[in-house]
Amino acid sequence: MDNDYFSIDAILAENQKIQCKFKQRIPEMGHLGGGSERDITALSKRQIPIWLAYIIVYSDWADFDIPQPFSNKVRNALRAEPRSVRLSNLVGAGTGWYVFGKTIMDMLGDEQGVEMSEMLVATFKGRLVDVIDQAQHFAALGPVGGGGSGGVDSAPQMFREGLDTTERELFVSAQESSRRMRKWYEEGNGGTKRVL
Repeated sequence: MDNDYFSIDAILAENQKIQCKFKQRIPEMGHLGGGSERDITALSKRQIPIWLAYIIVYSDWADFDIPQPFSNKVRNALRAEPRSVRLSNLVGAGTGWYVFGKTIMDMLGDEQGVEMSEMLVATFKGRLVDVIDQAQHFAALGPVGGGGSGGVDSAPQMFREGLDTTERELFVSAQESSRRMRKWYEEGNGGTKRVL
């Protein structure tokens, strides 16, 4: 993520840990990933932060497993219905699912990277209409409308709670845009006045 050096989201994403399977013995590095052994033995597995895994994987000392938030189970659920997956529950520590996915995508080979990219884009497109629709709906309700305690609004409420950080930012922007548009229209600027 070279171009995201100062991005807090990128820093949080690179702090996520991924499981690496070491291909060879590495002396004096047993402490990596919280290990108590002196050396890392060949074929051992360790949870390593992505910022460190870059070096280990690119040096061909280890391979890494695709993290659980992008497992086949999650991919299948996203293919079936992207809106049914609570992305906010998949990645912890305030990290966004899309940002974490981009970080993983950057580490993958060409074929797997393209597949990951297509999944991220398809998921975003599949959820975008609902994000914008709900943002406009709740902007129209005003300050009273965001509280839903179940009942009719429980499905939309659950969808909003499952939004990724990127989607939440988009939701807030769309909500604010809708409020400003309504205010502009109500103040008489949205009518058919002729400007001379």
